[in-house]
Amino acid sequence: MVKFLFKIIRSYKEYILLFALSAVSLLVLSFNDSSQLVRLKQFAFGNFAVVSELINYPVSLFRQRESIEKLKRENANLMLELSRLKNRVDENNELRAAFNLRDSLEYPLIAADIISKTVNYIDGSFIINKGLEDGIRIGMPAISSSGLVGLVTEISHDYSVVRNLYNTRLKIAVTIKPLNLNGIMTWDGNKLIIKNIPSTYDIQIGSKVETSDFSTIFPPNLPIGEVTEREEVPVGFLHSVTVRPYTDIRTLYNVFIMQIVPDKKLDDIKLNLIKK
Repeated sequence: MVKFLFKIIRSYKEYILLFALSAVSLLVLSFNDSSQLVRLKQFAFGNFAVVSELINYPVSLFRQRESIEKLKRENANLMLELSRLKNRVDENNELRAAFNLRDSLEYPLIAADIISKTVNYIDGSFIINKGLEDGIRIGMPAISSSGLVGLVTEISHDYSVVRNLYNTRLKIAVTIKPLNLNGIMTWDGNKLIIKNIPSTYDIQIGSKVETSDFSTIFPPNLPIGEVTEREEVPVGFLHSVTVRPYTDIRTLYNVFIMQIVPDKKLDDIKLNLIKK
């Protein structure tokens, strides 16, 4: 045991001596009140504080960076959680609107998802994941929770094509409220318009547009949109209005097909109009 202690002392004698001298020096300094030693102590402690701060600064900076990184990560997670909750709220609102729409209509509805859309601005159409097997037939209207979307024009066993409002071949008999003014609404490749309106009618911006009682394709009073612009014709007695649909066709991802039983007397006429 004694040999082991001597071995340790021989191996670390320089460190032991330095520690002992440092302890004695500090002890002497602490009990000495001379002005020179006081100044020396102040200088030593001041420089020790500076050195200590310089050593601790990188450590503190590293800890701050860790804290900032942690806060950023928490913010990102909160953003994702907020986005997820917002999507759930939007889905819930849409389902509520859909159920309210179901209750307010006398026709059964078939829910369908849009699986494909045309990319051009002339012949807008959707492909939906429901067809003959689900009870869908050509000529049935397609709607959203906001209003009219289009018309089923082609059909297969499991899929259907819906010609939407942004299609130049879809012409809809409409009524402008509250004037009960009838007209034909079409898509000109840029906007929905109702042409040939007598200038004697004072149509206000925001007037509601819905399907007409005279339509042989759509049931009456289906909401479509509202008037956003009135185009005055310099010469003549007719003018046009622009309609903004209630449904955002470009961002739509599901629809409801109204199961309307076709009138046999008008069935052939309807099919001819649809095919044009």
